[in-house]
Amino acid sequence: MSASAPTPEPSTPELPSLESLNAFGAGRLPGLIGVRFTHAARGLLRSELTIRPELLAPNGFLHAASVIALADTTCGYGTRILLPDGAHSFTTIELKSNHLGTARDGTVTCEARNVHAGRTTQVWDAEVRAPDGKLMALFRCTQAVLYPKPAPAGE
Repeated sequence: MSASAPTPEPSTPELPSLESLNAFGAGRLPGLIGVRFTHAARGLLRSELTIRPELLAPNGFLHAASVIALADTTCGYGTRILLPDGAHSFTTIELKSNHLGTARDGTVTCEARNVHAGRTTQVWDAEVRAPDGKLMALFRCTQAVLYPKPAPAGE
């Protein structure tokens, strides 16, 4: 009995560096609010956001929209990493957040994990934690995977 050659693994694109992920949001909402990526792997991203007065609600607590922006950005960057061959982009089609606590200062963190990565949709879950490590928010989003439109017939 002869030994068979190992089956080659499918090629996967190289992961973007943390520097390129952080630069990608410059001049857009992620850069404006200060989202910083701290870990990137296929299906798992981590990020953080330092609380500053502009991100607070009038009651002095971190605005829920700031928390959602952190979670949705982290999930969205993860979606880009997992786009299937031929896809060119994505868009969020549903999101849900449960806010269990809040913060007034310090740095909040987010960990996003892929739950489903299909050809037409992806589902991501994220946890946002307060500076003391307590769970602050649960987040889930569904992303529609976008493909280029085919050229009209006759062109």
